[in-house]
Amino acid sequence: MTTTMLKEKLPQASIQHSILRVALPVPLAQCFDYRLPPHYSPENLLPGVRVEVPFGSRKLIGIVLETDSHSEFTKLKKAYRIIDDAPILSLSLLKLCQWMSYYYHAPIGEVIALVMPQLIRQGKPAMLEKTIHYCLTDEGNKADVSRAPKQAAIVALLKNNALSEAQLKEHEISRPALRALKEKAFVDVLETDVLPECCKSPQKKTFELTSAQSDALSVIAENTKHFNVSLLNGVTGSGKTQVYLDGIANVIKAGKQALVLVPEIGLTPQTITRFKRYFDVPVVAFHSGLNDKERLNAWLHAKRGVAKIVIGTRSAVFLPMPELGLIVLDEEHDLSFKQQDGVRYSARDVAIKRAQMCDIPVVLGSATPSLESYYNATQGRYHHLQLPERAGASTLPKFTLVDLKKKKMEHGLSIEFIDMICQHLARGEQVLLFLNRRGFSPVLMCHSCGWMAECTRCDARFTYHMKKNLIQCHHCDKIERVPPVCPACSLSELQGVGVGTQRLEEALTSHFPNTDVLRIDRDSTRKKGSLKALFDRIHSGEPKILVGTQMLAKGHHFPNVTLVGIVNVDEGLFSHDFRGVERMAQLIVQVAGRAGRAEKPGVVALQTHHSDHPLLQQLLRFNYNDFADTLLEQRKPTGFPPFGYLAVLRAEATTDCKPLDFLQAAAQLIRGYQIDGVRLMGPAPSAMPKKAGRYRAECLLQSTDRRALHRVLSGLKGALSGLPEAKHVRWVLDVDPTDTF
Repeated sequence: MTTTMLKEKLPQASIQHSILRVALPVPLAQCFDYRLPPHYSPENLLPGVRVEVPFGSRKLIGIVLETDSHSEFTKLKKAYRIIDDAPILSLSLLKLCQWMSYYYHAPIGEVIALVMPQLIRQGKPAMLEKTIHYCLTDEGNKADVSRAPKQAAIVALLKNNALSEAQLKEHEISRPALRALKEKAFVDVLETDVLPECCKSPQKKTFELTSAQSDALSVIAENTKHFNVSLLNGVTGSGKTQVYLDGIANVIKAGKQALVLVPEIGLTPQTITRFKRYFDVPVVAFHSGLNDKERLNAWLHAKRGVAKIVIGTRSAVFLPMPELGLIVLDEEHDLSFKQQDGVRYSARDVAIKRAQMCDIPVVLGSATPSLESYYNATQGRYHHLQLPERAGASTLPKFTLVDLKKKKMEHGLSIEFIDMICQHLARGEQVLLFLNRRGFSPVLMCHSCGWMAECTRCDARFTYHMKKNLIQCHHCDKIERVPPVCPACSLSELQGVGVGTQRLEEALTSHFPNTDVLRIDRDSTRKKGSLKALFDRIHSGEPKILVGTQMLAKGHHFPNVTLVGIVNVDEGLFSHDFRGVERMAQLIVQVAGRAGRAEKPGVVALQTHHSDHPLLQQLLRFNYNDFADTLLEQRKPTGFPPFGYLAVLRAEATTDCKPLDFLQAAAQLIRGYQIDGVRLMGPAPSAMPKKAGRYRAECLLQSTDRRALHRVLSGLKGALSGLPEAKHVRWVLDVDPTDTF
C-alpha cells in the first residue's frame, strides 16, 4: 500500500472504525494500516504524530501519514498508543520525505527515520535536557552571612546572575556552604531547559568587501524572497565564508533561520567559532560527533526556532526549521554529501529540493564545483557568482611541476622537493605535504620471493603499519600481526613497499631532526577532540611540517603555510571512474589552496611522472573553470552527467556467482520494459569484486531522459524482490551514484 498525498489535516472518520496509515522504519515499500487505540479520537489527528504499534513480535515507533475509514485488509491490529499531542514532523518535511521516497526509490518509513534523531525514533519525549541553576531568594538578597566566609562567597557570586552547576564548580564553591544556604531558604534551585549560548559581543568584519564579493552579496540579497540557486564559485581564499556571513545576516534580520551544511565534522568547529564571533543569535551544531541527548537538544532548538543558525553535516539537511529562510552548502562538490548506505541520498540535491518546496534561496559554494553544478550555472539555471581573486593581501599560489622521471627518490620525495622544503623552513614558514595513503606502506612484500600480504576478505592488499607491527585492510578493517617470516618461502625478508603518511612522517623526521613534524590522518585523529587539538597546534605555529591526507585539504586556513607539496599526483590521472579526473583536479586545487593564504606568497609543487599531461598543464594556470570547460567537452559525447542521468543496481553475496545470476535476471526485466532512451550496461563484476567477504557485481542504467529512467526504476523496484535469485543476494539501487565501480 503506497502513501497517498499528504493533507493539511487528516480526514475525520468514525471513531469505531478509524484506520491509521503508518510509515514504519522497515525495508518494505509500503505503509501499514492499524486501528486507532481505544479512547483516542481521530478528529484532531494531524500528519506527523508518532504512534507505537505491534509489528510481528516487536513494538515499533512509526509516523501517522493519514487516517481512513476503510482498509483493504479485514483484520487489523490496534495501535498501542499515540505518542504526541501535536505533530513531531511538519507537513513540509513529510512532503520532502515523500519526494525522497519516490526519487531514490526507497521505503517511505526508512526515509522518515532519517529525519528524526535517535531518541525521537525510540519514542522518547520531545523534551529539551534540563539544567540546574542556583539563584538567591529575596531573603538571601537581604541576609547578612558575613560571619560565614564560604557562604558569603556564594552569595556574592549569585548577587547578579543565576549560575549553573558547572559555573559554580569552576569557582570551587563549598558544597556544605551551598547546602546550608538552601536549608536557610537563602538559595533557590531552578530547573530550566538547556539553551544555546549567544555571543555577547560579536566581532563584525573590519575590512571592505572586494567588488566581486559585493556583487555576489547583492545578487543573494535581491533574491531572498523566492526559490533560486546561486553557485558561489570562488577561488580558495576568495572570501566565500564572508559572503555567507553577510547573506545570512540579512536573513536573520528578517526574523528567519539559516542552515549551513559543511562536508565533514572536522570543518564544523572552526565554522561554528567564526559564526559565533559574528552573530549575537544562537548558533547550534548538528553532526554525528554529538551524543544522543546533544543531537536531540539541537534538533528541538531548531524545531522551536530558538536556533537561528544551524551548522551541520549531511543529516542536518532534514532539521525541522519552521522559519527557514536560507540554505548554504559549503564545498558543494564534496563526496561526503552523498550517503553511501541505507537511503543513498545526496544532501546537495535534497537541500535544493527542500529550498524549492519552501520557496527560499540556496547558495552552493566551492572553489572546485562539481561539473553538474558548474554546468547548471553556465546554462543560466543557477546564478553564477564568481570570486576570481583572493581577498585581502593574499595572492594565488604559484604552481610548479617536479618531474620524477629518472630522478633519485628518498621515501617518495625527490631531492629537488627536499631542497624546496629546506628553503621555506629556513624562513620560519610552514610546509604541508599531501599524500592520500594512510599507514607506513601500501604493500608488505617479501624481498626474496615477491609474496605480498593480501586480505582474505577483499580483493585488496594489506597496508603495513610499522609502529604497531600490524597489517590492516583499509576496506574491511581486518587487522593481523605481521608474520615473523614470509608465509611463502619462510625467509625473514618482509619489507614495506611504497609510501604512506607514516613512512613520510618518519622520513621527514629523519631529514629534519630539529623540526616538529605533525601527521594528520584517520589513524592520528581517532580519539574525540584529537582533531581540534591538532589544528590548534598547527595554528600555534609550533609544527613546521604538516603531513596528511584529504583531511587537510578542505576549507582550513593555515596562514603560515607557504609551500604545499602533493607527493603523488599521478594516481588520479588514470582512473576507472569517469569522474576520476574531475576529482583529481578538485583535490589538487583544494590542497593547493592551503598555500599562501596570508601576506606571504605560496608555492604548490606537484610530483609527477607525467609533467606533459595536458590536464596538468591546464591546472598550472590555477583556473579550475577552464579545466571544467574542457572536461565538459570531453564528457558530452558519453551522455554521462551532467548530460544524462545514471542509476546503479548493485548486488552482493557470499558466493561469487549469485550476484551475477541476480543481475542477469534483473537485466531481463529491464529489457522487457522497452522504454526508449534507457541504456543498460552490464552486468559485470565490480572493480573490487570481493569486499568484506562478499562478492559484488553491478549494472548501470543510463538515460538522457530523467523521467524515462525513473519509469524503469519504479517498475524495477517492486519486481526485483519477486525474483527467485533475490533470495540469495543483498541488492541496492543507487540513483545519481557518485561512483560507478
